[in-house]
Amino acid sequence: MSDPLRYSVTFPSPETHYVEIEASIPTDDQPQIELMLPVWTPGSYKIRDYSQHIEDLRAESTGGNRLEVTKTAKNRWTLPTWGARRVTVSYRVYGHELSVRTNYVDPEFCLLNGAATFLTLANGVARGHEVDIVLRSEWSEVVTFLEPQRAGGPNRFLAPDYDTLVDSPIYVGNPTINRFEIGGIPHTLVDQGGQELWDGGKAVNDLARITRVECELFGSIPYRSYTFLNLITGSRGGLEHAEGSVLMCDPFTPRTRKGYLQWLSLASHELFHAWNVKRLRPRELGPFDYERENTTRSLWVVEGITSYYDDLLVHRAGLSSRREYLQAFSENIKRLQATPGRRVRSLEEASFDAWLKLYQPNANTDNSSISYYVKGAVVSFLLDAKIRAATGDRHSLDDVLRVAFRQHSGAIGFTGAEFEALASEISRSDLSNFFDYTLRGTGELPYLEALDYYGLQLVADDSAPSDRSRESKTKGWLGAEVKPTEGRFIVTKVPRDTPAFQYGLSPEDEIIAIDGYRLPPEGLDPRLE
Repeated sequence: MSDPLRYSVTFPSPETHYVEIEASIPTDDQPQIELMLPVWTPGSYKIRDYSQHIEDLRAESTGGNRLEVTKTAKNRWTLPTWGARRVTVSYRVYGHELSVRTNYVDPEFCLLNGAATFLTLANGVARGHEVDIVLRSEWSEVVTFLEPQRAGGPNRFLAPDYDTLVDSPIYVGNPTINRFEIGGIPHTLVDQGGQELWDGGKAVNDLARITRVECELFGSIPYRSYTFLNLITGSRGGLEHAEGSVLMCDPFTPRTRKGYLQWLSLASHELFHAWNVKRLRPRELGPFDYERENTTRSLWVVEGITSYYDDLLVHRAGLSSRREYLQAFSENIKRLQATPGRRVRSLEEASFDAWLKLYQPNANTDNSSISYYVKGAVVSFLLDAKIRAATGDRHSLDDVLRVAFRQHSGAIGFTGAEFEALASEISRSDLSNFFDYTLRGTGELPYLEALDYYGLQLVADDSAPSDRSRESKTKGWLGAEVKPTEGRFIVTKVPRDTPAFQYGLSPEDEIIAIDGYRLPPEGLDPRLE
């Protein structure tokens, strides 16, 4: 393998939200080298142009001679080498967006996303990437999914290739750490913040139960260790990695039963990705092209199926009741049926257009598209029931995933046609009409067959009043979403086939009055009542 890149990462003034990088880069005896930074990060399908946060990029030869750096594209730079075997490139990166896909630098803790932080050679040559973290005295821990280099000091790590570096976020701070083992494999829960509200001991025990059922489902453990990096900071979200996941939640999450179950579901979801997407992946998602969109029509498999199993595996682990599970899954059906775009865009189209639709929503998104997470979860529920019914409950979607993982995980990946054919093979029936209708069509989904098989039915939402007398007043329905803004009532969304849509309300309209009567300061609800 070619000579590695070596990075030194320092935080001289974290209160300014900058991290400083010094990279020693091999030239391979070339007269000029080209560097690049990704424009997106795997698992979050949107062009984010991370290079906007890079400043003061400079280069020197081995003897300390300044080298001229020329920016050739939004995320590419070239520089001469003047015969040096290595050059040193230094730059600063600004990071103050607390999300699972960006950088956050602060005196309390820091989270670095590899795609947003580390320049690499643009020649595509396979090589290692070494990272040294210079830890400040007020911080006690470095947590990353990279392999430690014992000979290089306590905070030197090695990525065998750039994909691994991008897939391995780096956290520094003063966390609370709990550990457990499943099948001899170490697992770690790293909590940042929220200690006074968070029961880490209970959380790690519950995570162990979920991890056990997921490992049993797939019949294997594909990683050498796994870390749940849990940032209890007020932000929300999750992002999967091959050796761990980053979770974000509110400090008050565990104070309610529903909130805690939702956090367990998030952890279950991201852990499931250790199999489904990080190793069993659509063929289009590898090798990654970090400089443009990587489109696939199979995000319903990696995200929709995962969304079906997240709450289900919390239930299988004995952490939720049957009623709690059914209520959680019902939210997917309610969200899907409340989205007019289900009649406009198919599930495969929504997968393909993730880069344009899901991660860049606008006021008309609900009218023009659907979430492949939500509809994918519902279609997975229907598919699971169909396989069980066709095989007398001898096989299920579990079996499809197990066999798919054995046959298609690894370097090549699967095609949509291969996944559909495998499901038909497991079910011992031809599912092509089912897939054509549910994946490539826009008709209403066939709920009744699955519901009848399980002995379930759709009923009125428990949150609605159960007994309205004839004298009670039913609240009027506008259908638009309206946001109070400095005393004004501004329309933000107008779903298709609602009174607001029918009579011409538009996003950014201001509602002043209804039937000639000006809205009161308390807003729309009193008038609708």
